[in-house]
Amino acid sequence: MAMSSESSLLRPGLLLLFSLAIYYYAYLWYLPQRRFRARGIKLPPGPKQKWLTGNLHQLPRIYPWLTFASWAKTYGPVIYLRAFNKSTIVLNSGKAALELLESRSGLTSDRPTSWMGGEIAGRKASVFLTSSTDPRFQFFRRLLRNGLNPRASKDYRPIQLQENQILLQNLANFPQDYGAHIRRNAVAVILKVAYGYQVESNDDPLVLQLEHAFQLATSLNIPGKYWVEFFPLLRFLPSWFPGAGFKRTAQSAGHEMKRTETAPFEWAKTQVEKGDFIDSFTSKHLLEGGETLDGNSLTDIRWCAAALYVGGGDTTVSAMLTFILLMTLHPEIQKRAQKDIDTLAPNRLPSHDDYESLPYIRAIIKETLRWGPVAPLGLPHKAMEDDIYENYFIPKGTTIFANIWAIVHDEEIYPDPHVFNPERHLGNPEGRQPDPFKFIFGFGRRACPGAHLAEMSLFLNITSILAVFDISKAVDEKGIEIEPKIEWSSGATMHLKPFQCQIKPRSKERQTLFE
Repeated sequence: MAMSSESSLLRPGLLLLFSLAIYYYAYLWYLPQRRFRARGIKLPPGPKQKWLTGNLHQLPRIYPWLTFASWAKTYGPVIYLRAFNKSTIVLNSGKAALELLESRSGLTSDRPTSWMGGEIAGRKASVFLTSSTDPRFQFFRRLLRNGLNPRASKDYRPIQLQENQILLQNLANFPQDYGAHIRRNAVAVILKVAYGYQVESNDDPLVLQLEHAFQLATSLNIPGKYWVEFFPLLRFLPSWFPGAGFKRTAQSAGHEMKRTETAPFEWAKTQVEKGDFIDSFTSKHLLEGGETLDGNSLTDIRWCAAALYVGGGDTTVSAMLTFILLMTLHPEIQKRAQKDIDTLAPNRLPSHDDYESLPYIRAIIKETLRWGPVAPLGLPHKAMEDDIYENYFIPKGTTIFANIWAIVHDEEIYPDPHVFNPERHLGNPEGRQPDPFKFIFGFGRRACPGAHLAEMSLFLNITSILAVFDISKAVDEKGIEIEPKIEWSSGATMHLKPFQCQIKPRSKERQTLFE
Protein backbone atom coordinates (compact mmCIF):
# COMPACT_ATOMS: atom_id res chain seq x y z
CA MET A 1 0.00 0.00 0.00
CA ALA A 2 2.85 2.39 0.89
CA MET A 3 4.53 1.81 -2.46
CA SER A 4 1.25 2.28 -4.32
CA SER A 5 0.58 5.53 -2.47
CA GLU A 6 4.08 6.86 -3.25
CA SER A 7 3.65 5.86 -6.89
CA SER A 8 0.41 7.78 -7.12
CA LEU A 9 2.22 10.87 -5.83
CA LEU A 10 5.09 10.46 -8.27
CA ARG A 11 2.87 10.21 -11.38
CA PRO A 12 1.57 13.80 -11.28
CA GLY A 13 5.10 15.02 -10.54
CA LEU A 14 6.49 13.23 -13.60
CA LEU A 15 3.60 14.45 -15.73
CA LEU A 16 4.22 18.01 -14.56
CA LEU A 17 7.93 17.71 -15.36
CA PHE A 18 7.24 16.38 -18.86
CA SER A 19 4.71 19.15 -19.54
CA LEU A 20 7.19 21.77 -18.40
CA ALA A 21 9.85 20.31 -20.70
CA ILE A 22 7.57 20.54 -23.74
CA TYR A 23 6.51 24.07 -22.83
CA TYR A 24 10.06 25.31 -22.27
CA TYR A 25 11.30 23.74 -25.46
CA ALA A 26 8.46 24.69 -27.81
CA TYR A 27 7.57 28.16 -26.63
CA LEU A 28 10.65 29.49 -24.96
CA TRP A 29 13.40 28.14 -27.21
CA TYR A 30 12.37 26.38 -30.44
CA LEU A 31 9.88 28.91 -31.83
CA PRO A 32 12.07 31.97 -31.13
CA GLN A 33 15.03 30.24 -32.78
CA ARG A 34 12.94 29.60 -35.90
CA ARG A 35 12.25 33.32 -36.11
CA PHE A 36 15.99 34.11 -35.79
CA ARG A 37 16.92 31.63 -38.52
CA ALA A 38 14.26 33.13 -40.78
CA ARG A 39 16.10 36.44 -40.47
CA GLY A 40 19.41 34.83 -41.46
CA ILE A 41 20.95 35.02 -37.98
CA LYS A 42 23.08 32.11 -36.77
CA LEU A 43 23.89 30.95 -33.30
CA PRO A 44 27.54 30.10 -32.60
CA PRO A 45 28.55 26.50 -33.41
CA GLY A 46 28.73 23.76 -30.81
CA PRO A 47 28.27 20.04 -30.19
CA LYS A 48 25.26 18.39 -31.79
CA GLN A 49 22.13 18.72 -29.70
CA LYS A 50 19.27 16.39 -28.90
CA TRP A 51 15.79 17.57 -29.82
CA LEU A 52 14.47 18.28 -26.34
CA THR A 53 17.40 18.26 -23.91
CA GLY A 54 19.99 19.89 -26.16
CA ASN A 55 23.50 19.33 -24.81
CA LEU A 56 22.41 18.32 -21.33
CA HIS A 57 23.89 14.83 -21.73
CA GLN A 58 27.24 16.35 -22.71
CA LEU A 59 27.65 18.89 -19.90
CA PRO A 60 30.84 17.96 -18.04
CA ARG A 61 30.48 17.44 -14.29
CA ILE A 62 34.22 17.80 -13.60
CA TYR A 63 36.94 19.91 -15.22
CA PRO A 64 34.49 21.64 -17.59
CA TRP A 65 37.21 24.07 -18.72
CA LEU A 66 39.16 21.18 -20.27
CA THR A 67 36.12 19.86 -22.13
CA PHE A 68 35.25 23.33 -23.44
CA ALA A 69 38.85 23.88 -24.54
CA SER A 70 38.82 20.60 -26.48
CA TRP A 71 35.51 21.52 -28.13
CA ALA A 72 37.00 24.87 -29.18
CA LYS A 73 39.48 22.99 -31.38
CA THR A 74 36.54 21.62 -33.34
CA TYR A 75 33.97 24.43 -33.22
CA GLY A 76 36.05 27.56 -32.80
CA PRO A 77 36.61 29.94 -29.89
CA VAL A 78 32.92 30.83 -29.37
CA ILE A 79 30.81 27.78 -28.48
CA TYR A 80 27.04 27.57 -28.04
CA LEU A 81 25.39 25.04 -25.73
CA ARG A 82 21.78 24.43 -24.78
CA ALA A 83 20.19 22.48 -21.93
CA PHE A 84 16.43 22.45 -22.56
CA ASN A 85 15.75 26.19 -23.09
CA LYS A 86 18.81 27.44 -21.19
CA SER A 87 21.41 28.92 -23.55
CA THR A 88 25.10 29.17 -22.69
CA ILE A 89 28.00 30.60 -24.65
CA VAL A 90 31.60 29.75 -23.73
CA LEU A 91 34.37 32.10 -24.85
CA ASN A 92 37.66 30.27 -25.33
CA SER A 93 39.82 33.12 -26.66
CA GLY A 94 41.14 36.27 -25.04
CA LYS A 95 39.94 38.34 -27.99
CA ALA A 96 36.34 37.21 -27.63
CA ALA A 97 36.37 37.55 -23.84
CA LEU A 98 37.78 41.08 -23.90
CA GLU A 99 35.47 42.26 -26.68
CA LEU A 100 32.29 40.82 -25.19
CA LEU A 101 32.88 41.08 -21.44
CA GLU A 102 35.16 44.12 -21.30
CA SER A 103 34.36 46.38 -24.26
CA ARG A 104 30.65 45.55 -24.11
CA SER A 105 30.45 45.23 -20.34
CA GLY A 106 27.36 47.43 -20.30
CA LEU A 107 25.50 44.59 -22.03
CA THR A 108 27.17 41.59 -20.38
CA SER A 109 27.70 42.48 -16.72
CA ASP A 110 24.54 40.91 -15.38
CA ARG A 111 24.43 37.57 -13.55
CA PRO A 112 22.23 34.62 -14.56
CA THR A 113 19.79 33.55 -11.88
CA SER A 114 21.19 30.80 -9.68
CA TRP A 115 18.16 28.92 -8.39
CA MET A 116 19.91 26.49 -6.05
CA GLY A 117 22.80 28.59 -4.73
CA GLY A 118 20.94 31.91 -4.91
CA GLU A 119 17.15 31.97 -4.80
CA ILE A 120 16.32 28.80 -2.86
CA ALA A 121 19.37 29.03 -0.58
CA GLY A 122 18.40 32.62 0.23
CA ARG A 123 21.64 34.12 -1.08
CA LYS A 124 20.55 36.00 -4.18
CA ALA A 125 21.44 39.32 -2.48
CA SER A 126 25.14 38.40 -2.15
CA VAL A 127 27.72 40.53 -3.94
CA PHE A 128 28.57 37.82 -6.47
CA LEU A 129 24.94 37.10 -7.44
CA THR A 130 23.45 40.61 -7.35
CA SER A 131 22.11 41.74 -10.70
CA SER A 132 23.90 44.67 -12.31
CA THR A 133 20.48 46.34 -12.66
CA ASP A 134 19.98 46.25 -8.88
CA PRO A 135 20.73 49.69 -7.31
CA ARG A 136 22.73 47.84 -4.63
CA PHE A 137 25.21 46.71 -7.29
CA GLN A 138 26.68 50.19 -7.67
CA PHE A 139 26.80 50.58 -3.89
CA PHE A 140 28.65 47.28 -3.56
CA ARG A 141 31.17 48.26 -6.21
CA ARG A 142 31.84 51.62 -4.59
CA LEU A 143 32.20 50.12 -1.11
CA LEU A 144 34.61 47.42 -2.27
CA ARG A 145 36.60 49.72 -4.52
CA ASN A 146 37.04 52.28 -1.74
CA GLY A 147 38.06 49.59 0.74
CA LEU A 148 40.42 47.62 -1.52
CA ASN A 149 42.09 50.10 -3.88
CA PRO A 150 45.92 50.34 -3.77
CA ARG A 151 45.89 53.28 -1.37
CA ALA A 152 43.43 51.66 1.05
CA SER A 153 45.26 48.33 0.80
CA LYS A 154 48.36 49.91 2.37
CA ASP A 155 46.45 50.09 5.65
CA TYR A 156 46.30 46.29 5.68
CA ARG A 157 50.05 45.72 5.27
CA PRO A 158 50.72 45.34 9.04
CA ILE A 159 48.15 42.53 9.07
CA GLN A 160 49.85 40.80 6.15
CA LEU A 161 53.27 41.17 7.78
CA GLN A 162 52.10 39.74 11.10
CA GLU A 163 50.45 36.73 9.50
CA ASN A 164 53.45 36.24 7.22
CA GLN A 165 55.68 35.82 10.28
CA ILE A 166 53.32 33.15 11.65
CA LEU A 167 53.33 31.36 8.28
CA LEU A 168 57.14 31.22 8.23
CA GLN A 169 57.30 29.92 11.80
CA ASN A 170 54.74 27.22 11.06
CA LEU A 171 56.58 26.12 7.93
CA ALA A 172 59.83 25.89 9.89
CA ASN A 173 58.29 23.86 12.73
CA PHE A 174 55.86 21.62 10.82
CA PRO A 175 56.79 21.73 7.11
CA GLN A 176 54.83 18.57 6.28
CA ASP A 177 51.62 20.48 7.07
CA TYR A 178 52.34 23.21 4.52
CA GLY A 179 48.83 23.03 3.07
CA ALA A 180 47.17 23.72 6.42
CA HIS A 181 49.59 26.58 7.14
CA ILE A 182 48.88 28.19 3.77
CA ARG A 183 45.13 27.94 4.29
CA ARG A 184 45.39 29.36 7.79
CA ASN A 185 47.47 32.27 6.51
CA ALA A 186 45.08 33.15 3.69
CA VAL A 187 41.96 32.96 5.85
CA ALA A 188 43.64 34.73 8.78
CA VAL A 189 44.67 37.68 6.59
CA ILE A 190 41.27 38.08 4.99
CA LEU A 191 39.35 37.67 8.27
CA LYS A 192 41.50 40.32 9.91
CA VAL A 193 41.18 42.63 6.91
CA ALA A 194 37.42 42.11 6.73
CA TYR A 195 36.54 41.99 10.45
CA GLY A 196 39.62 42.52 12.62
CA TYR A 197 39.29 38.91 13.75
CA GLN A 198 42.46 37.18 14.93
CA VAL A 199 42.78 33.53 13.92
CA GLU A 200 44.52 31.59 16.69
CA SER A 201 45.34 28.25 15.03
CA ASN A 202 44.91 26.03 11.98
CA ASP A 203 41.88 24.54 13.77
CA ASP A 204 40.24 27.87 14.54
CA PRO A 205 36.44 27.26 14.44
CA LEU A 206 35.87 30.08 11.97
CA VAL A 207 38.56 28.75 9.62
CA LEU A 208 36.90 25.33 9.62
CA GLN A 209 33.48 26.89 9.21
CA LEU A 210 34.65 28.86 6.18
CA GLU A 211 36.12 25.73 4.61
CA HIS A 212 32.77 23.98 5.05
CA ALA A 213 30.95 26.95 3.50
CA PHE A 214 33.17 26.79 0.40
CA GLN A 215 32.35 23.09 0.03
CA LEU A 216 28.61 23.73 0.37
CA ALA A 217 28.67 26.49 -2.24
CA THR A 218 30.51 24.22 -4.66
CA SER A 219 28.02 21.39 -4.15
CA LEU A 220 25.07 23.64 -5.07
CA ASN A 221 26.59 24.72 -8.37
CA ILE A 222 27.57 21.48 -10.08
CA PRO A 223 26.58 21.87 -13.77
CA GLY A 224 23.52 19.86 -14.75
CA LYS A 225 23.00 18.31 -11.30
CA TYR A 226 19.77 20.10 -10.29
CA TRP A 227 16.82 20.25 -12.65
CA VAL A 228 15.42 23.37 -11.02
CA GLU A 229 18.15 25.30 -12.85
CA PHE A 230 16.44 24.35 -16.13
CA PHE A 231 12.84 24.38 -14.87
CA PRO A 232 12.57 27.23 -12.35
CA LEU A 233 8.88 26.49 -11.72
CA LEU A 234 10.04 23.44 -9.75
CA ARG A 235 11.01 25.83 -6.96
CA PHE A 236 7.34 26.14 -6.08
CA LEU A 237 7.06 22.45 -5.19
CA PRO A 238 6.56 21.93 -1.44
CA SER A 239 9.69 20.65 0.30
CA TRP A 240 7.85 17.46 1.29
CA PHE A 241 6.84 16.65 -2.29
CA PRO A 242 8.50 13.54 -3.82
CA GLY A 243 11.55 14.64 -5.81
CA ALA A 244 11.76 18.04 -4.04
CA GLY A 245 14.71 17.06 -1.88
CA PHE A 246 16.76 19.65 -3.77
CA LYS A 247 14.85 22.37 -1.89
CA ARG A 248 15.76 20.93 1.48
CA THR A 249 19.38 20.64 0.35
CA ALA A 250 19.57 24.27 -0.79
CA GLN A 251 17.75 25.67 2.24
CA SER A 252 19.94 23.74 4.67
CA ALA A 253 23.14 24.84 2.89
CA GLY A 254 21.91 28.43 2.75
CA HIS A 255 21.22 28.45 6.48
CA GLU A 256 24.75 27.23 7.24
CA MET A 257 26.38 29.71 4.85
CA LYS A 258 24.42 32.59 6.38
CA ARG A 259 25.83 31.73 9.81
CA THR A 260 29.33 31.81 8.34
CA GLU A 261 29.02 35.45 7.34
CA THR A 262 26.73 36.64 10.15
CA ALA A 263 28.87 35.39 13.05
CA PRO A 264 32.08 37.34 12.22
CA PHE A 265 30.11 40.46 11.25
CA GLU A 266 28.14 40.52 14.52
CA TRP A 267 31.38 39.91 16.42
CA ALA A 268 33.07 42.86 14.66
CA LYS A 269 30.02 45.07 15.23
CA THR A 270 30.07 44.27 18.95
CA GLN A 271 33.79 45.05 19.18
CA VAL A 272 33.25 48.43 17.51
CA GLU A 273 30.40 49.24 19.91
CA LYS A 274 32.68 48.41 22.85
CA GLY A 275 35.55 50.45 21.39
CA ASP A 276 37.82 47.41 21.49
CA PHE A 277 38.56 46.60 17.86
CA ILE A 278 41.27 46.30 15.21
CA ASP A 279 40.87 48.55 12.18
CA SER A 280 39.21 46.59 9.40
CA PHE A 281 36.94 46.91 6.38
CA THR A 282 33.91 46.42 8.63
CA SER A 283 34.96 48.83 11.39
CA LYS A 284 35.80 51.50 8.82
CA HIS A 285 32.36 51.43 7.23
CA LEU A 286 30.48 51.07 10.50
CA LEU A 287 32.24 54.12 11.92
CA GLU A 288 31.83 56.16 8.74
CA GLY A 289 28.09 55.42 8.70
CA GLY A 290 27.65 56.06 12.41
CA GLU A 291 24.13 56.35 13.73
CA THR A 292 22.71 56.90 10.24
CA LEU A 293 23.13 53.22 9.34
CA ASP A 294 19.80 51.43 9.07
CA GLY A 295 19.13 47.71 8.80
CA ASN A 296 19.54 47.67 5.02
CA SER A 297 22.88 49.48 5.20
CA LEU A 298 24.18 47.05 7.81
CA THR A 299 23.09 44.13 5.65
CA ASP A 300 24.90 45.57 2.63
CA ILE A 301 28.11 46.07 4.62
CA ARG A 302 27.77 42.50 5.88
CA TRP A 303 27.46 41.18 2.31
CA CYS A 304 30.54 43.16 1.22
CA ALA A 305 32.64 41.96 4.14
CA ALA A 306 31.62 38.38 3.36
CA ALA A 307 32.63 38.91 -0.28
CA LEU A 308 36.19 39.66 0.85
CA TYR A 309 36.82 36.23 2.32
CA VAL A 310 34.69 34.35 -0.21
CA GLY A 311 36.59 36.00 -3.06
CA GLY A 312 40.00 36.26 -1.43
CA GLY A 313 40.48 33.34 0.92
CA ASP A 314 40.09 30.28 -1.25
CA THR A 315 41.74 31.79 -4.33
CA THR A 316 44.89 32.80 -2.43
CA VAL A 317 45.20 29.26 -1.08
CA SER A 318 44.99 27.87 -4.61
CA ALA A 319 47.70 30.22 -5.91
CA MET A 320 50.09 29.52 -3.03
CA LEU A 321 49.76 25.74 -3.36
CA THR A 322 50.47 26.03 -7.07
CA PHE A 323 53.57 28.11 -6.29
CA ILE A 324 54.87 25.45 -3.87
CA LEU A 325 54.43 22.75 -6.52
CA LEU A 326 56.14 24.81 -9.22
CA MET A 327 59.14 25.55 -7.03
CA THR A 328 59.35 21.82 -6.26
CA LEU A 329 59.47 21.07 -9.97
CA HIS A 330 61.71 23.96 -11.06
CA PRO A 331 64.74 24.35 -8.76
CA GLU A 332 66.58 26.44 -11.36
CA ILE A 333 63.82 29.08 -11.31
CA GLN A 334 63.78 28.98 -7.51
CA LYS A 335 67.55 29.56 -7.36
CA ARG A 336 67.40 32.56 -9.68
CA ALA A 337 64.60 34.12 -7.62
CA GLN A 338 66.54 33.54 -4.40
CA LYS A 339 69.61 35.18 -5.90
CA ASP A 340 67.62 38.33 -6.68
CA ILE A 341 66.17 38.40 -3.16
CA ASP A 342 69.56 37.80 -1.51
CA THR A 343 71.14 40.63 -3.52
CA LEU A 344 68.41 43.08 -2.57
CA ALA A 345 67.86 42.00 1.05
CA PRO A 346 70.87 39.97 2.29
CA ASN A 347 70.20 40.47 6.00
CA ARG A 348 66.47 41.00 6.22
CA LEU A 349 63.14 39.68 5.00
CA PRO A 350 61.71 41.30 1.86
CA SER A 351 58.80 43.68 2.32
CA HIS A 352 56.03 45.26 0.26
CA ASP A 353 58.40 48.15 -0.48
CA ASP A 354 60.60 45.79 -2.52
CA TYR A 355 57.86 45.13 -5.08
CA GLU A 356 59.27 47.35 -7.84
CA SER A 357 62.82 46.06 -7.26
CA LEU A 358 62.02 42.37 -7.81
CA PRO A 359 60.70 42.01 -11.38
CA TYR A 360 61.52 38.29 -11.52
CA ILE A 361 59.32 37.62 -8.48
CA ARG A 362 56.52 39.60 -10.11
CA ALA A 363 56.99 37.46 -13.23
CA ILE A 364 56.78 34.27 -11.12
CA ILE A 365 53.46 35.45 -9.66
CA LYS A 366 52.04 36.21 -13.09
CA GLU A 367 53.23 32.88 -14.48
CA THR A 368 51.93 30.93 -11.47
CA LEU A 369 48.47 32.39 -11.96
CA ARG A 370 48.66 31.78 -15.71
CA TRP A 371 49.88 28.20 -15.43
CA GLY A 372 47.29 27.29 -12.79
CA PRO A 373 44.45 29.86 -12.94
CA VAL A 374 42.61 29.84 -9.62
CA ALA A 375 39.15 30.33 -11.17
CA PRO A 376 39.38 28.51 -14.52
CA LEU A 377 35.88 29.49 -15.68
CA GLY A 378 35.50 32.67 -13.66
CA LEU A 379 31.93 33.53 -12.73
CA PRO A 380 29.07 33.54 -15.27
CA HIS A 381 27.87 36.69 -16.99
CA LYS A 382 24.49 37.18 -18.65
CA ALA A 383 23.59 38.98 -21.87
CA MET A 384 21.19 41.79 -20.97
CA GLU A 385 20.10 42.40 -24.57
CA ASP A 386 20.21 40.61 -27.92
CA ASP A 387 23.64 41.10 -29.47
CA ILE A 388 25.71 40.02 -32.49
CA TYR A 389 29.37 39.10 -32.33
CA GLU A 390 31.44 37.90 -35.30
CA ASN A 391 28.21 37.23 -37.23
CA TYR A 392 26.90 35.11 -34.38
CA PHE A 393 23.69 35.87 -32.56
CA ILE A 394 23.76 36.09 -28.76
CA PRO A 395 20.19 35.95 -27.43
CA LYS A 396 19.15 38.07 -24.48
CA GLY A 397 19.41 36.09 -21.25
CA THR A 398 22.23 33.85 -22.48
CA THR A 399 24.74 32.79 -19.83
CA ILE A 400 28.29 33.66 -20.89
CA PHE A 401 31.42 32.03 -19.49
CA ALA A 402 34.98 33.07 -20.22
CA ASN A 403 37.10 29.92 -20.25
CA ILE A 404 40.05 31.52 -18.49
CA TRP A 405 41.98 28.26 -18.47
CA ALA A 406 41.71 27.97 -22.26
CA ILE A 407 42.66 31.63 -22.75
CA VAL A 408 45.84 31.49 -20.66
CA HIS A 409 46.79 28.16 -22.29
CA ASP A 410 46.22 29.42 -25.83
CA GLU A 411 49.44 28.59 -27.69
CA GLU A 412 48.86 31.47 -30.12
CA ILE A 413 49.41 34.03 -27.37
CA TYR A 414 51.40 31.89 -24.91
CA PRO A 415 53.74 29.58 -26.87
CA ASP A 416 54.36 26.27 -25.07
CA PRO A 417 51.51 27.14 -22.69
CA HIS A 418 51.97 24.12 -20.41
CA VAL A 419 55.58 25.10 -19.67
CA PHE A 420 56.15 27.20 -16.55
CA ASN A 421 58.29 30.08 -17.81
CA PRO A 422 58.41 33.42 -15.93
CA GLU A 423 60.55 34.85 -18.74
CA ARG A 424 57.33 35.36 -20.70
CA HIS A 425 56.63 38.41 -18.57
CA LEU A 426 60.07 40.05 -18.67
CA GLY A 427 61.96 42.19 -21.17
CA ASN A 428 60.74 45.06 -23.30
CA PRO A 429 56.97 45.63 -23.09
CA GLU A 430 56.53 45.06 -26.82
CA GLY A 431 58.32 41.71 -26.57
CA ARG A 432 56.40 40.34 -23.61
CA GLN A 433 53.51 37.95 -23.87
CA PRO A 434 50.09 39.33 -22.78
CA ASP A 435 49.71 40.10 -19.12
CA PRO A 436 47.57 37.24 -17.71
CA PHE A 437 46.14 39.63 -15.11
CA LYS A 438 43.92 40.95 -17.94
CA PHE A 439 42.09 37.62 -17.86
CA ILE A 440 42.43 35.90 -14.51
CA PHE A 441 40.86 38.64 -12.37
CA GLY A 442 37.63 38.83 -14.35
CA PHE A 443 36.20 41.30 -16.82
CA GLY A 444 34.41 44.61 -17.03
CA ARG A 445 32.18 45.68 -14.17
CA ARG A 446 32.56 42.23 -12.62
CA ALA A 447 36.36 42.35 -12.38
CA CYS A 448 37.77 41.48 -8.96
CA PRO A 449 38.08 44.67 -6.85
CA GLY A 450 40.60 42.97 -4.55
CA ALA A 451 43.17 42.10 -7.23
CA HIS A 452 45.80 44.47 -5.83
CA LEU A 453 45.40 43.20 -2.26
CA ALA A 454 45.66 39.60 -3.49
CA GLU A 455 48.79 40.30 -5.52
CA MET A 456 50.53 42.01 -2.61
CA SER A 457 49.68 39.12 -0.27
CA LEU A 458 51.17 36.70 -2.79
CA PHE A 459 54.24 38.89 -3.25
CA LEU A 460 54.96 39.10 0.48
CA ASN A 461 54.45 35.37 1.12
CA ILE A 462 56.37 34.20 -1.95
CA THR A 463 59.38 36.47 -1.42
CA SER A 464 59.57 35.59 2.29
CA ILE A 465 59.34 31.85 1.68
CA LEU A 466 62.04 32.00 -1.00
CA ALA A 467 64.25 34.14 1.22
CA VAL A 468 64.17 31.60 4.05
CA PHE A 469 63.41 28.14 2.64
CA ASP A 470 64.46 25.72 -0.06
CA ILE A 471 61.58 23.81 -1.63
CA SER A 472 62.42 20.46 -3.24
CA LYS A 473 61.09 17.02 -4.06
CA ALA A 474 60.51 14.65 -1.17
CA VAL A 475 62.70 11.55 -0.95
CA ASP A 476 61.82 8.00 0.10
CA GLU A 477 63.61 5.84 2.68
CA LYS A 478 66.31 5.04 0.09
CA GLY A 479 66.97 8.69 -0.67
CA ILE A 480 65.30 8.51 -4.09
CA GLU A 481 63.31 11.57 -5.13
CA ILE A 482 59.53 11.23 -5.23
CA GLU A 483 57.91 12.88 -8.23
CA PRO A 484 54.98 14.99 -6.96
CA LYS A 485 51.61 13.86 -8.24
CA ILE A 486 49.75 16.65 -10.02
CA GLU A 487 45.99 16.37 -9.54
CA TRP A 488 43.40 19.14 -9.40
CA SER A 489 40.06 19.47 -7.69
CA SER A 490 37.10 20.56 -9.79
CA GLY A 491 34.98 23.52 -8.74
CA ALA A 492 34.66 27.28 -9.05
CA THR A 493 38.18 27.43 -7.58
CA MET A 494 40.79 24.96 -8.85
CA HIS A 495 42.98 23.43 -6.10
CA LEU A 496 45.92 21.07 -6.25
CA LYS A 497 45.29 17.91 -4.30
CA PRO A 498 47.92 17.10 -1.62
CA PHE A 499 51.38 16.31 -3.00
CA GLN A 500 54.71 15.49 -1.40
CA CYS A 501 57.58 17.96 -1.15
CA GLN A 502 60.33 19.11 1.22
CA ILE A 503 60.51 22.56 2.77
CA LYS A 504 63.73 23.23 4.71
CA PRO A 505 65.41 26.40 6.02
CA ARG A 506 68.25 27.49 3.73
CA SER A 507 70.49 28.18 6.73
CA LYS A 508 70.38 28.94 10.45
CA GLU A 509 71.16 32.56 9.63
CA ARG A 510 68.16 32.78 7.33
CA GLN A 511 65.91 31.19 9.91
CA THR A 512 66.81 33.87 12.46
CA LEU A 513 65.23 36.50 10.20
CA PHE A 514 61.77 35.58 11.43
CA GLU A 515 62.37 34.06 14.86
